Amino acid sequence: MAKPLVVVIPHQLGRAEARRRLENGIGQAKEMLHKAGLSMADATWTGDRLSFLVAAMNQRVDGDIDVEDDAVRVEVRMPLLLSLFAHKIQQIVSQNGTKLLTKQ
Repeated sequence: MAKPLVVVIPHQLGRAEARRRLENGIGQAKEMLHKAGLSMADATWTGDRLSFLVAAMNQRVDGDIDVEDDAVRVEVRMPLLLSLFAHKIQQIVSQNGTKLLTKQ
């Protein structure tokens, strides 16, 4: 297993509003992943943490999204083979996470 990929997305929304926006955007995220040939299963909230599992081509990627007062921390654990694409995945998570948080 490769080192986890961590992306921190700062915000000024407060914890409750950031979580609300993420909850509202989870359907959009699933749709985006589906278009890319990926499927998201097991997206569950425990407190202010969303745990998820994404699968494609017999590969599984799991992770957590922690909502904090001034940032959202995304940690993705992926197989070593997929970690070769970590930089690209980091860019996508950062860009799309920022978009989700800035939408009303």
